[in-house]
Amino acid sequence: MELMQQTADPSAYLVADEAVDHEHPLVRETAARLRATAPDAYGYARSAFEHVRDTIPHSADAGDDRVTWRASDVLRLRTGICYAKAHALAALLRAEAIPTALCYQNLGVVHGLVALRLPGRRTWSRVDPRGNKPGVDAQFSLDEERLAFPVRPESNEVDYPELYAAPHPVVLAALKAAPDRKHLLAHLPTAL
Repeated sequence: MELMQQTADPSAYLVADEAVDHEHPLVRETAARLRATAPDAYGYARSAFEHVRDTIPHSADAGDDRVTWRASDVLRLRTGICYAKAHALAALLRAEAIPTALCYQNLGVVHGLVALRLPGRRTWSRVDPRGNKPGVDAQFSLDEERLAFPVRPESNEVDYPELYAAPHPVVLAALKAAPDRKHLLAHLPTAL
């Protein structure tokens, strides 16, 4: 699948917004801590991915009813569903000037991922910070996708090829409207 930038302006994939708030002090502190142990941009990106995947439980897996959508809140409260965790990873990567896009799959409901483009690479690589559990094994890989959920075309699942500079409005609206996880899971977007 060929990934398509929503905008031709590469700086759009470095911007802070209300959800990917990489200028927030907590995002900056977390990025600085991760950067201190990373030898280069690749090492930093891998550390940021593993931090979000492994230290912030997916709220459905953990049974956490809080709904987060802003990256700084995901880091502070240490919970979120796939979209929120994607916002947190995007913020950490953008905080270190790594172009990062939000992207999605349709698995019956919309699932959130990120795509990043490291210095010296001509292509985007999708990664999935959702969080692993039995049957889910997402890994940081730039050359071969190791996502949580490979699509099954026979089940009408699809990878959306668009790379968004900001969260898709349908996704952001669902997160903001949800008073709790149960409501959110009952109202997940089924298409973009």
